[in-house]
Amino acid sequence: MKNIFDPLTTSELISRINRLKPESPALWGKMSVDQMLAHCCVAYEMAFTNKHPKPNAVLRFLLKAFVKKGVVNEVPYPRNARTAPAFIIADRKNFEEEKARLITYLEHTRDLGKDHFEGKESLSFGPMTAQEWNNLFYKHLNHHLTQFGV
Repeated sequence: MKNIFDPLTTSELISRINRLKPESPALWGKMSVDQMLAHCCVAYEMAFTNKHPKPNAVLRFLLKAFVKKGVVNEVPYPRNARTAPAFIIADRKNFEEEKARLITYLEHTRDLGKDHFEGKESLSFGPMTAQEWNNLFYKHLNHHLTQFGV
């Protein structure tokens, strides 16, 4: 798994994002490219903003017990995997705005660095290691960039 905190990895991801076009087709799935960019921003919104509510105690327990491992391990996501409701982007979005927003989140993550994420609380999964945050961020973004052929 590549290191999301490494400037070279961040540069590679940004280069891949910059190869996307508003008309880039998905190789699988139902999202348009603008929706995918907004969808990928949700993970960063959950890490850096108060936009999304914290799950209740029962849901959080279930997420930690049954979902966390699949999200933070190094096994790639399967195509057409189900997503959490907060990650569903129903409306079309402004491609350029979502692209810029995602790049800004990537740069912010890189600039904060690995130490910032060690023990940082996840909205859904509780405290996580920097490696778990890395896997969550990189695996998700890589999955969707691959979905759109970049």
